[in-house]
Amino acid sequence: MNFFSSNFKLGILGGGQLGKMLLNDTRKFDIYTCVLDASNEAPCKIASNEFHLGDLMDFEAVYNFGKQVDVLTIEIENVNVDALEALEKEGKKVYPSSQTLKRIQNKATQKLFYLDHNLPTAAFSRFAYLSEIEDAVNNGGLAFPFVWKAAQFGYDGNGVKVVRKLSDLEGLPTGECIAENLVPFKNELAVIVARNASGEIKTFPVVEMEFHPEANQVEYVICPARIPEAVAKKAVEVALNTSKAFNHVGLLAVEMFQTQNDEILINEVAPRPHNSGHQTIEASFTSQFEQHLRAILNLPLGRTDSKVGGVMVNLVGAEGFSGNVVYENIESIMNLDGVTPHIYGKKQTRPFRKMGHVTIVNEDLNEARRIAEEVKKTIKVISE
Repeated sequence: MNFFSSNFKLGILGGGQLGKMLLNDTRKFDIYTCVLDASNEAPCKIASNEFHLGDLMDFEAVYNFGKQVDVLTIEIENVNVDALEALEKEGKKVYPSSQTLKRIQNKATQKLFYLDHNLPTAAFSRFAYLSEIEDAVNNGGLAFPFVWKAAQFGYDGNGVKVVRKLSDLEGLPTGECIAENLVPFKNELAVIVARNASGEIKTFPVVEMEFHPEANQVEYVICPARIPEAVAKKAVEVALNTSKAFNHVGLLAVEMFQTQNDEILINEVAPRPHNSGHQTIEASFTSQFEQHLRAILNLPLGRTDSKVGGVMVNLVGAEGFSGNVVYENIESIMNLDGVTPHIYGKKQTRPFRKMGHVTIVNEDLNEARRIAEEVKKTIKVISE
């Protein structure tokens, strides 16, 4: 099939920043794109060839959109999987598949999948309602501290909370959830695995993620991870086994914990480009976004090693600011060596909303990490 400068249409469900960065590469290859999103303000709107307005959870919207394209992919997991299944039955190529998405969309199903496939993950209990957690605590079936996770629709630190006492459960969504053992870990790591339909597989180097203590969002992604070779090898092996179990096509980002005694436990996965791979745009031979395209179009996969050390800093809305966004001191950070800002095109900021990221590349990883801290201190995402 000819994808380049042709009548081929690639459909993307979701119009957020991941889609926008994917569109940089569809532009590079001159691949025609159609995007479906519920917001007229979606970052993808200006960069896609066709922009369709519609609810990603609505069967008709997703089904009718999918009928108009040749290959369908996602940039967000929360989409109507029944519509994807119907399209697949009619011979439409959907990557990741509806089956992969079904397993991943629900955190409880995802965790059970790891158990079924002997993949290492933290021990957990599954609850149909939040109120059942209280009962389990009272009758000794569950001990503090643990991590509460909403089974459906959590993202970027939403739908996850460390629970140390009963009152921490107040105000949480009341539906299906899991309570996971709190893992005392040394590091949070991630590996992105790419796989095309022919079965070619490549992994990006292991990255280490430093989290914001309050927002539960990634603050820094450091590539390569500053860990012993043996631990990195183990992390890649776990990621490859996870990818094999899902048998996915496209990218699979596998987030993991490195425990105190250097065991590797899977935290969760995302079957799409991921926050832990943004530094690949500047630091790698092939960016995660180009690799995603290569994988879903069954093209040969690109080289995944890094040209240079990379650190990524997330730009999130500052606390106490909501409204039209202003990037304060952006010129000063551009004055620093190896610094590239990526602005997502969201016009409105609010506390902790992901508004962009900054990549810092340097031959010396520690120097890149130092500059990253300077970037973090200097630039502020505020409102007018």
